[in-house]
Amino acid sequence: MLQLLPSSDIITPNTTNPKDAVIFINKYIDRYHCENMSVDISFMNVLDACYVSTMCSTAHYIKYPEGKINWKISSELVREFNKDLELGNADYI
Repeated sequence: MLQLLPSSDIITPNTTNPKDAVIFINKYIDRYHCENMSVDISFMNVLDACYVSTMCSTAHYIKYPEGKINWKISSELVREFNKDLELGNADYI
């Protein structure tokens, strides 16, 4: 079966609502083969970015235990907040 892949290498949610962003990213994870992916959430505030990256990294890990997500963030506070959660598949750039 052929699978159409998105044209962009970086996924950007089309909403600033964190709940809708989680749904958008999780649908992407379910639909496409994305063992390694990049997501731009740099437009979100710190708390929303922490929530989205935590929830989606967990969903991604369930499907791809060996995969990685590169999160494009606007503040190092997101990395600091999530470091104790030990999300082994999340990298913050």
